[in-house]
Amino acid sequence: MPVPTTEKNKPDNSSTTRPEFGLSGRKIIYDKDGKPCRTCNELLDFQFVTGKTKSAKSVTKSSDNASISSKNKLKYAKEEPPDVAQLGKSSWTLLHSIAATFPETPTTKQQQDMKSFLNLFAGFYPCWYCGEDFVKYIDKHEPQTKSQDDLGKWLCEAHNDVNKKLGKPQFDCQFWKQRWKDGWDE
Repeated sequence: MPVPTTEKNKPDNSSTTRPEFGLSGRKIIYDKDGKPCRTCNELLDFQFVTGKTKSAKSVTKSSDNASISSKNKLKYAKEEPPDVAQLGKSSWTLLHSIAATFPETPTTKQQQDMKSFLNLFAGFYPCWYCGEDFVKYIDKHEPQTKSQDDLGKWLCEAHNDVNKKLGKPQFDCQFWKQRWKDGWDE
């Protein structure tokens, strides 16, 4: 759901002309620095506003999906609750995305709040076994919250710890910002 434009996310159109709406027809949301917010916009809208795509194909696809969902408005897909793999992938996506939007120089309160959040997240995690494992990881490796980069690398290392236990490949944490914040250069 689009966020209403406020003074904080209102684009400054005085110096350059920027699209007000993306290919999906949704309003483009800008961050406090006046840049399009990567996590607040759909990928195609973000790519459109940053000049990475000029395709109108997504408009058709988006409107097709809208008409399909309006036809089935009262019907629900019979999806099963998420399994551990779906839950894990979604959880890591959330955590890495939070790190990518964490302040580059957080206040002491923001640092403490993030540590509290991570402890609460681990304590309430739906898979009790995974949650307990994350609590143990936090006890051995205190969350690093002095900067956005510290938090991003700490989460990457925590994720790699889990991947190692699952026999999955490790991610090179020096590239965490490309994967979760800035995107990859073409």
